[in-house]
Amino acid sequence: MSLTIKTVIQTSYRSVIAAICALLVGSAAAATIEEALAMPKLWEKKVLNENVAPHWLPDGRSFWYQRQTADGKGEFVLIKAGNAQRKTAATREALDLPPPPSRRSSKDGVWTTGFSPKDTLPLKVTFVNQWKEKLELFWFDPYGKRISKGTLQTGEKVTKDTAKDARWWFEDTQTKKAVAIMVINEDGEEIIIDGKPPTAAKVPVKGLSPDKRWVVSFKGNRVFLLDQKTQQKVEIECQLPAKAAFMGSVSWSPDSQSFMVPGVVDVERRKLTIVESSPKDSVQPKLKVLDYFKAGDVLPKAVPVLFRVSEKKGVVIHDELFPNPYATKSDLRARWAPDGSEFYFDYNQRGHQLFRIIAVDAKTGKARTVVEERSKTFIDYFAKSYQHWLHKTGEVLWMSERSGWAHLWLYEKKTGKVKRQVTKGEWVVRKVLRVDEEQRQVWFMASGLQPAEDPYQQHLCRVNLDGTGFVQLTQGDGDHRVQFSPDKTWFIDTYSRADAAPVMELRSSKDGSLVCALEKADTTALLATGWQMPERYIAKGRDGKTDIHGVIFKPSHLDPAKKYPVIESVYAGPPSASAPKKFGLYSKQRQLAELGFIVVQADGMGTNHRGKAFHDWCWKNFKDAGFPDRIAWIKAAAETRPWMDLSRVGITGGSAGGANAMRALLDYNDFYHAAFADSGAHDNRMNMIWWNEYFMGWPVDEAYVRSSNVADAAKLKGHLFLTTGELDTNVDPASTLQVVGALQKAGKTFEFMPIIGGGHCAALESSSSYGLRMRMEFFSKHLLDGLSRDLQPARRPGSQAHSTGS
Repeated sequence: MSLTIKTVIQTSYRSVIAAICALLVGSAAAATIEEALAMPKLWEKKVLNENVAPHWLPDGRSFWYQRQTADGKGEFVLIKAGNAQRKTAATREALDLPPPPSRRSSKDGVWTTGFSPKDTLPLKVTFVNQWKEKLELFWFDPYGKRISKGTLQTGEKVTKDTAKDARWWFEDTQTKKAVAIMVINEDGEEIIIDGKPPTAAKVPVKGLSPDKRWVVSFKGNRVFLLDQKTQQKVEIECQLPAKAAFMGSVSWSPDSQSFMVPGVVDVERRKLTIVESSPKDSVQPKLKVLDYFKAGDVLPKAVPVLFRVSEKKGVVIHDELFPNPYATKSDLRARWAPDGSEFYFDYNQRGHQLFRIIAVDAKTGKARTVVEERSKTFIDYFAKSYQHWLHKTGEVLWMSERSGWAHLWLYEKKTGKVKRQVTKGEWVVRKVLRVDEEQRQVWFMASGLQPAEDPYQQHLCRVNLDGTGFVQLTQGDGDHRVQFSPDKTWFIDTYSRADAAPVMELRSSKDGSLVCALEKADTTALLATGWQMPERYIAKGRDGKTDIHGVIFKPSHLDPAKKYPVIESVYAGPPSASAPKKFGLYSKQRQLAELGFIVVQADGMGTNHRGKAFHDWCWKNFKDAGFPDRIAWIKAAAETRPWMDLSRVGITGGSAGGANAMRALLDYNDFYHAAFADSGAHDNRMNMIWWNEYFMGWPVDEAYVRSSNVADAAKLKGHLFLTTGELDTNVDPASTLQVVGALQKAGKTFEFMPIIGGGHCAALESSSSYGLRMRMEFFSKHLLDGLSRDLQPARRPGSQAHSTGS
């Protein structure tokens, strides 16, 4: 069976879906590229009740939500948490629920555009036009594209199908300007379109003191203080360091007696220059220039300058404790003690091996260290620098990896000494949700708690600040997320895995006990299309000891007697981990699988959430990217899955994953044979500063060169497809172009396709059928058609880079 583009266009949507269903369920044939591109539409909206969106009633002990039913009608559910009662009905009235609200765009409208989330609860709403002109109604799709949904005359109303949290745009048909933007809240609500909301509340006066008496302003190296009571304005004496000027924001003490203004030695920003070749409103190209710090650039330096209203004099705080800050903004954010006795700011030293919380005495200007964190490699300041101030008891709760695992530590604020380690063990705190200062308890998400579970799966936990009373409050084998009731007495627990649909339960916050089951997502319709859950798999990494976790996507038409090429989907960026841990469609992986590939995805050493030693593999070693672990994992999987053909292995990724994909053909081309690399961060010296200095260190040294795909381009062996969005403001497009130049210089044959008008990872966006088609064609040609044995295609005399358009 083969569906051509023409057939897809000319056939009704229902016929196309029926044809693909027949392919997936009733046939052993691989999908064509056209069929694979159409599959996400087939899979969308086929799962019922993936989420529970609670509406808590005023008593705080009851809530209601809507659930989906197979007949499409839906029903209402009322939960009385106090006695675990659950009632369902077809209408609100049957459960005596409050009527749906009526909202006006002039009051409840929003000012920002955006996108409508996927797979949220389907709803019906009524729009009423009370604007002076006819309106055109637009819905924002999940990719932020406006889709017209008809017009509405003045005074008319219309009911539309939509979904929770969907965004709608209402445009005056005469002026073609937006009248309002609304976000949908609940089923049955009436939305009256009568204009935009008033501009946000009056913009506060910059530099205004909490008691409203004083206003601070500054210009250059001069600071002025206006007494709003007398209207007298005076200049405050202060001697700034050479080349410094006052910048950023004013930070007042709560008692209005002191304030801090940053004195900044600013620098000229590096400019990222990109060319928009084909703007929509012009024949001629346009130049876009934006500020863009790269690794090694000179950065602005801010020092706090303390002022006391009574003294009319500024004191520059000596930088002995903060000599070389990492900062890309010409500002310094401070927070004050409630009594105004001192203020605090964070000092992240360039190179990310030293982090301090600094306190400055408001009377003397003396600085001291409250918390200090050091590392021989790097401090994960981006994800693990949580702090909570308990001013009433003079304490600070701080997250640290000093034990080798991300845990919580309690500090004494005055002395800067550790009082105790609050959490401990060979597992990690992922996120602190709240601190109950009265009960002296902290609620947080953690992973790695259960040896029998995937170590990335998160659970809700609670512990006392004295380190006692630890309890894991969620129980199901899955990745959990929670929603608390308004008074925090109960929580809704939603958990799932890549191979298990979501389960929703109401639990007690006291001990995690089950109050009542709410929903279990229904995947019947999805599975009927032939869609399959991925398989989770665990094998040892490079050291023969560490478990590596990942998933395997198989074709629905898998014949165990045949062999299938393997494609690895990779993103080994150190700030995160990428292998799927919760339920999802994973359409892009499944599309490749249905073409006749085995698609795999795993996280090797150097990625996050597995402890400090696991993470440290990435330090000054971006090119490692966990390859030895993932290759060992893939080989182990193939030992018991003879249908995995490791003589034909591809790899694909975007951003850091794009760099990883190309690196596979430089250092591991005895295993990988074809790579599709989109928007690759191919040289850490070319990419944004925070991401690269974070794990590659500072100053820029030979480690950057050792991990550069540009420097190693001549090592290429295998089939490579490079692509980048010409308007990428995340990774400099020149990063890919420099690779192209290096490959040309080395006389290598490869494919390159810029995405015109595209941004970061444009080729792999779900909305980019062109980019996804290129990837499918590339892998089909080199892995499905038996060409992969020719690992370095013969180069015609004089040929260099080969650019393809299809």
